[in-house]
Amino acid sequence: MNFEALQIWISAARPRTLPAAVAPVIVGTAFAARDGTLDGRAASLCLGFALLVQIGTNFANDYYDFIRGADTAARVGPRRAVAAGLIAPATMHRAMWIVFAAAFAGGLGLIAWGGPWLLAIGVGSIICGIAYTGGPWPLGYNGLGDIFVFLFFGIVAVGATYFVQAGTVMPDIIIAAVPIGVLAANILVVNNYRDAETDALAGKRTLVVRFGRRAARVQHAASLAIALVIPVFFFALDRVAWRLLPLAVAPVAWSHVRRLREDESPAQRIELLGDTGKLLAIYALLSAASVIL
Repeated sequence: MNFEALQIWISAARPRTLPAAVAPVIVGTAFAARDGTLDGRAASLCLGFALLVQIGTNFANDYYDFIRGADTAARVGPRRAVAAGLIAPATMHRAMWIVFAAAFAGGLGLIAWGGPWLLAIGVGSIICGIAYTGGPWPLGYNGLGDIFVFLFFGIVAVGATYFVQAGTVMPDIIIAAVPIGVLAANILVVNNYRDAETDALAGKRTLVVRFGRRAARVQHAASLAIALVIPVFFFALDRVAWRLLPLAVAPVAWSHVRRLREDESPAQRIELLGDTGKLLAIYALLSAASVIL
């Protein structure tokens, strides 16, 4: 594979979305470290599984959105490999299955820590990754993508990461997973906000298409507000000042609310998409630091 081909595949993996896979593992592992149950091997397997599922889902989106006609020349977002003719549809379809197979194989290693029931989470994650844009009733085309992202990249991912290291799940883990889930869903909100017109033409009824851009801005702002309220909630419980560390992202969060409302050019909205992923990554790191400190 030459350098140009490698760049095409890296772009198809959509690096801007990968913080959604990394963030929950960071937070779940921080709680495990706090409780003295940190296991680097289990955490590494969780990270590898999450990244591969995210990449496989992105490959699936690239393939199925092209097949369903959602990715056309009128699309204003980043170039899609299949729609642009850079990767053949059949090749992308095979790559999707190869990545998901690698995720499944890597995830099998976690059974040694979490038991066979983790198979259900692993298989469910992969099925939902495909069903987001594929299958007879794709989640993303029926307004359920946001819920899928919140659950699997928030509650499930943080909870499972902690569970395989600690052997249990505490209530504060689930509460800490909520902001990770809503901030991950905001990546989808910003993406769908940008593509609302072309999605509507393709019959892709995202929440933005169903309820309009104003409702999307409310959802986006509410998610940021929830992420900022959770640290205050933890601080109210134990009065540990470090709990407030994630509030450092508040100025950036406010700027994102303003930018979603005011930015109109495709380039600006693409930039906001990348910055939304960065905000999630920074929040996760600050949240992890607040737990450990």
